[in-house]
Amino acid sequence: MGPKLSIDADWNSLYIDGEWTPSDGDEEIAVEDPSTREEVAHVPAAVESDVDAAYEAAADAQKEWEDAPPAEREQVAQAFARALQEHKAEIIELLAHEAGGSEIMGETSISITTDQANEAASFPRRMKGEQADSNIPHKENFVRREPQGVVTVISPWNFPLNLSGRAIAPAIATGNAVVVKPASNTPITGGLLMAKLYEEADLPDGLINVVPGHGSDIGDAVVEHPESDVVAFTGSTPVGRGVAAKAGENLSATAMELGGNNAHIVTADADVEAAVDSAAFGSFVHQGQVCISINRHLVHEDVYDEYVDLLTDRAASLPVGSAHDPDTVVGPIIDEGQRDEMLGYVEETVDAGATLETGGETVALDGVDDSLVVAPTVLSDATNDMAAACNEHFGPIAPVVPFSDVDEAIALHDDTEYGLSGSVHAGDVGTGLQIAEQLDTGMVHVNDQPINDEAHVPFSGTKASGSGGYNSTEILNLVTEKKWISIQHERREYPF
Repeated sequence: MGPKLSIDADWNSLYIDGEWTPSDGDEEIAVEDPSTREEVAHVPAAVESDVDAAYEAAADAQKEWEDAPPAEREQVAQAFARALQEHKAEIIELLAHEAGGSEIMGETSISITTDQANEAASFPRRMKGEQADSNIPHKENFVRREPQGVVTVISPWNFPLNLSGRAIAPAIATGNAVVVKPASNTPITGGLLMAKLYEEADLPDGLINVVPGHGSDIGDAVVEHPESDVVAFTGSTPVGRGVAAKAGENLSATAMELGGNNAHIVTADADVEAAVDSAAFGSFVHQGQVCISINRHLVHEDVYDEYVDLLTDRAASLPVGSAHDPDTVVGPIIDEGQRDEMLGYVEETVDAGATLETGGETVALDGVDDSLVVAPTVLSDATNDMAAACNEHFGPIAPVVPFSDVDEAIALHDDTEYGLSGSVHAGDVGTGLQIAEQLDTGMVHVNDQPINDEAHVPFSGTKASGSGGYNSTEILNLVTEKKWISIQHERREYPF
């Protein structure tokens, strides 16, 4: 019988060195259900002494784990993947309670995390060395790949399960230990849940340690800890700049996936209905709270009116409401701060001359005061410099910006400090590919939308969207390091 993973389980512990333990501090973090606005769980807020204990446990356990046979580490990754599937319904419910995730978001999160775990299961057998000839007579050179040591994982609240899992699973599979600092909004699905699932996978004690806490209290202690060899961070660009600077002072390797302002380009000869199908998913899945969601719709003026009409109809028809309703597509925003900020962008954009086609307001829920559900919103007559377009709004908001030719579309696309993901819909695939190749972004998808994530394909951004990468060989290279070993087979002659 596996662990109890419902929201009413006892989550009021840290996880350090294989033990569920209280914090040295006395503060708790209340977990609020975004749909009901009720407190549904409490977790301890870790303090610096808890962080020290977590890193000490991780460093001690890692020394033995890196010597474990590849098959043993592979089996743990596979067992974790099985645990995800066995607890699928419970995890979907947890994501609804904690992250406001609809059933679609929950299914997607588990699918991606399972894919990540299965990819990670291949890593122990991919940590292969190489041989290099030497310029020195009778010398033999070997290069080995070894684990970095302790990997720090700082995960966000929007997709907490897979955005934690994409660093945790590869780190453990390659012989590292991890310390996880999940977001304060989602400490369970971003961290404590992972500990329970890895317990079920028989991971040895000390290799995963979870310290929920406020970034203002323990963020620096986590990033700057002397036992931290790698920092894998996902979050906003302003916070990420600070994390990267502190990690750099510690000489830690980093993967930084930061903000985005992703554009969906629709050309004059595009299949408009197909482009709108892509756009509805890319803008409104999980309420647009996705770093790689569509932030701006760039549409050729010849098909602009048709596109706006179709997108408005689709947005207005999407089922909205509680994340606990299986029919809901657009559920609640994570908290009132995020909600108020995005509605402020909508108001500023309308004041600047855009037309509100649909949405732009909260949707009341029965029995809920101050609902966090925002209706899917379409803004026409928008320009690239309006608030909802130039800011990462992180909500179910679709500003539609017209362009007259491909060169203008590319210029509009690149007119942002970000470069994370994007998409192009064109009637001719070759034309779409030509446009895609010119865009300054880390990822771009032709005749699709920007929300794509496959564990065997690199995931990374350009410009202010971050540095380093996840998935495939990108994450394998991050959590391992190379060691050069040479053997001098015969006595060497020196110049003195």
